[in-house]
Amino acid sequence: MGAWPLELAIDLKSGVPFYRQIIEQVKFAIARGALVPGDRLPTVRQLAVDLSINPNTVIRAYREMEIEGVLDTHQGSGTFVSGEPPEIDEEERGRMLDQILTELMARASDYGFTLDEVVEGLGQRKEEPR
Repeated sequence: MGAWPLELAIDLKSGVPFYRQIIEQVKFAIARGALVPGDRLPTVRQLAVDLSINPNTVIRAYREMEIEGVLDTHQGSGTFVSGEPPEIDEEERGRMLDQILTELMARASDYGFTLDEVVEGLGQRKEEPR
């Protein structure tokens, strides 16, 4: 059983409901291996405090992921990543990419970058060896 290895963040401006943001971030963390089966998630109360949101929002996110088989809740011991990999359909991937791009453009425009400059910068990064 591992410790909680990531920082979740809520984007107040995205228009995406907070519980959906939690679900997407947890599912993508599992998909990329940042969370593995057996990892324990923060308690509802702790995550609500960390994100400054209503505990009912966290309950809703955890409950939906439990229904989907992504999480397992064990009364008295906590909520854990299950052994089932999450299914992330194309619509959900598209929604997540849209959220990432919206955040990217908002930050870039805050610093005075244009869309063309961002696209050019992304093109240069793509060509760099990793």
